[in-house]
Amino acid sequence: MPPIQDHPLRFQLSNELHARPSPTLTTGSRAVFLALKHRNVAGVDAVQADLDHLIMLLDRYGAAHPQPGATHYFGKLGKHRLKWERHTEFVTFTLLVDGLSDRAFDAADFALFPEDWLAAAPGLRITSCLLRIEPQHDAGIIREKLSEWFVRESLAASSVLDSSGVIAGDFHIDEAGHSRFALFIADGVGQGRTGRILQRLFEIETYKANSMLGLAKSRELSKRMGSLDFELTQLMSQMQTNGDDAVGQLDELLRISAELEALQAKTSFRFGATGAYEAIVNQRIQALREVPWEGRQTLAEFMMRRFDPAMRTVKATQARLETMSERAVRASQLLRTRVDVDRSAQNQKLLESMNKRADLQLRLQQTVEGLSVVAISYYAVSLASYLLYPLTGVAGTSKELLTAAVTLPVVLFVLWMVRRIRGHSQE
Repeated sequence: MPPIQDHPLRFQLSNELHARPSPTLTTGSRAVFLALKHRNVAGVDAVQADLDHLIMLLDRYGAAHPQPGATHYFGKLGKHRLKWERHTEFVTFTLLVDGLSDRAFDAADFALFPEDWLAAAPGLRITSCLLRIEPQHDAGIIREKLSEWFVRESLAASSVLDSSGVIAGDFHIDEAGHSRFALFIADGVGQGRTGRILQRLFEIETYKANSMLGLAKSRELSKRMGSLDFELTQLMSQMQTNGDDAVGQLDELLRISAELEALQAKTSFRFGATGAYEAIVNQRIQALREVPWEGRQTLAEFMMRRFDPAMRTVKATQARLETMSERAVRASQLLRTRVDVDRSAQNQKLLESMNKRADLQLRLQQTVEGLSVVAISYYAVSLASYLLYPLTGVAGTSKELLTAAVTLPVVLFVLWMVRRIRGHSQE
């Protein structure tokens, strides 16, 4: 094959598709799961902080370190196996432990994560889970275990992946601070399929928990949005009844618009992430191919009753915020139009006043020009008379008659000169 230049990201992007394989698990084991959300502290490199925290745990057990800048890790941690993944907003730790403890969902299992290591975490716990994997017993035995382990009102149980096993969970946080899931695997189901079921359960729980942050943000905004909505409605009512203070109304409307834009900027990431997480939750549930077990609600039914209304609240809040912002923009455009019309009317009046002043000035100028012609003509006639007085003796006429004779030509000459000068000044 002739040499060809590869895109610099070709292998990196290809490897990304295989970067996070599901673990393999045997029946008769358990898993401990922890998800930490980043604190987003200014000046702190979250990527390096997460890696340092992972390395701190690996060093406790003398385990190998991940590659610099790694986003996933899978390796031995003493007698157990650790799966670590870094996501945009959180990191997850999955500890796979062989064997079943005598006490189901024993809080001591979480002690496999050292206490001081947990205290040094760079993030906050968004969820933690304990999962127990047992062989699929008789239905009566499973019913007894579920009634002992879970809250009946919230319990969801279903047969998944073409009867590969039965999953159960109530999404409650127990006394030790963890959620619980049980997985009963049918005979002959491979370790890979068991690991995929576990991976999907933990992803459902993690992305559900992150999605609910959008609901918290919606509730936080609801009170302020109600106040802004009331202010906006009142302001639009004033626009209809009182148009004299359009400039003041526009300033107030711009303040409301600026605050709405700020709210949108602050919540756009959270609401966008909530929508993405919701899609992942629904996708992972669909991938389980649930069938109701013993007439109990499935995970999909639980989410429909509890999770979907929360997500609809987030979407409604987002839509309401966008609608309010659009209303404010439209109202601002109307007010700007009104202000522009008012200013145009004021400018028109100003132009009319200027025209009147210009007309008065023109009349005054014409009056002054007339007076100037008279004054100049008077002095010109006087000068001409003095110039021609010596001729009165020769012509045999009087001074008065001579003055009368030169007056009209002098006046016409002065008038012609004034008009000529005015014509040159206008050119």
